[in-house]
Amino acid sequence: MSGWNEHVTAALLGTERRDPPVLPEAPDGPGGDKAGRLLDQAALLAVARRAGRVPRHGAPEVIAPAPAEDAPAVPPAAAARLGRILRGEHIQVLPEWLDAAAERGLRVPARLLPELLERGRGDRMLRPSIIRAAGRRGVWLALRNTDWAYLVGAGGDPGGGAEVWETGTRNQRAAYLTGLRRTDPAAAREALRETWAKEPAPDRAAFLATFRDGLSPGDEEFLEAALEDRGKDVRQLAADLLARLPGSAYGRRMAARARACLAPRVRTVRGREQTWIMVEPPRAHDEELARDGVPFHPSGSFAPGGGGGPVGTRAAWLREILARTPLGTWTGLFGLPPMEIVCLPVASAAGASSPQHDAGDARDVHIGWARAALKQHDTEWARALLKGGVMVDEPGALADLLAVLPAGERDAAAAGLIRWVEGRSDMLLVLERVPGPWTGDLAAAVVATLAASAGRAGAPGRHRDEHALTQLCRLAEQRLDPSAASRLEDLAARRPPDEPERAVPRAVTALIATLRFRDEMLKELAP
Repeated sequence: MSGWNEHVTAALLGTERRDPPVLPEAPDGPGGDKAGRLLDQAALLAVARRAGRVPRHGAPEVIAPAPAEDAPAVPPAAAARLGRILRGEHIQVLPEWLDAAAERGLRVPARLLPELLERGRGDRMLRPSIIRAAGRRGVWLALRNTDWAYLVGAGGDPGGGAEVWETGTRNQRAAYLTGLRRTDPAAAREALRETWAKEPAPDRAAFLATFRDGLSPGDEEFLEAALEDRGKDVRQLAADLLARLPGSAYGRRMAARARACLAPRVRTVRGREQTWIMVEPPRAHDEELARDGVPFHPSGSFAPGGGGGPVGTRAAWLREILARTPLGTWTGLFGLPPMEIVCLPVASAAGASSPQHDAGDARDVHIGWARAALKQHDTEWARALLKGGVMVDEPGALADLLAVLPAGERDAAAAGLIRWVEGRSDMLLVLERVPGPWTGDLAAAVVATLAASAGRAGAPGRHRDEHALTQLCRLAEQRLDPSAASRLEDLAARRPPDEPERAVPRAVTALIATLRFRDEMLKELAP
């Protein structure tokens, strides 16, 4: 069977100018229809060409079968609900479904993995939840589709053993190094040291990030050398990791700088001696400070400003230095526990002759300490900053500390923080930093806030309040304890019947529906 080129020529010129060639093998078409005959014969030729094509590289590659799963799939009802979620029904609860399944030792059914992995390709925030619930077959699929390779880099087993470090992709090698750091940090460090000089900067940064697992004083020498790296991201990662190492030379350098900025001064006020914190932000920026990870223009350091707006460059340097200073520096310097230190009055050293409490300097100091408590995961300092009456104009800095508290303390501390900022524009900023599930005192505070916001949003002309309520409900859909649905329904039922224009806002009814959906979802995943 031949004549493909002749058929192409007839198609390009048109059957009015060139008769299609005769193809005896083709079935007879309607008489006189040259165009129809051309198309029928072209279809027959196309099928013949494809069927007769010989593979270019011999026998096709044999793909290794997927490994056996060590976790059972979720129950059929839960799998059916996951399918509905992936098709768009309450899609915002997908991370919770995945995390709940993983916590119960269950995995995603194999038939839903392609759709789930494809969704993770466009949603980076979803990836950690996917890796926890995808099972071994999820990683097996990711290794055969470059679009899903993120699953390997996110912590999945790259497969192939130690040779992956020599031959794998960046994601596979990072996954291998992550696993090795968890079992033998020294071996992982030495493996990276051998290839470090040959790695491109993006790979060096990806591999250095694995040092978060198993970080120890044994890594200090390697990280100090990385401070001289030509890659900016590598240098910043090295500085951040060194700031988490207690007793390191990096910490001692930062402590020396910090003590030059903060000093205790004892004053007699109304016949009583009182310790003040005198603040002198850094006056200059040098190469050593830059080497240790403090940029010349830290994020947000523009013109001086009040509130939560941009801060002056010197104040930004101060915050960065304090954030990288071991918190034990201050208990040693002041001889007080953290709860008492955060309550000390703060004044500018420029007014040392007659110091007055300076809210701006106090804000910079407390924000620096809050960042340090978060980096160093210091529970005592986090508790002191949250409970010590510290009034910073960036409550988000305090909200970040909730993750440092023991689980039993988080709800009450978060509820107190929410009540403090209630009615302010940064309420949502705080709530976004409060991880779910919101239960107990925290759930009660959120429900009270929702009720108050719904009341304001229902009034005529309160479009701004309606927008804020909608944002709050969308956040609560994912984090509020599903049992709160009944309390929200009770609030709706108590509305006066003679106020139809003050009906329950649509955002609240959508929230109640989502909470009901989540409640059924979690019951289906329960053992």
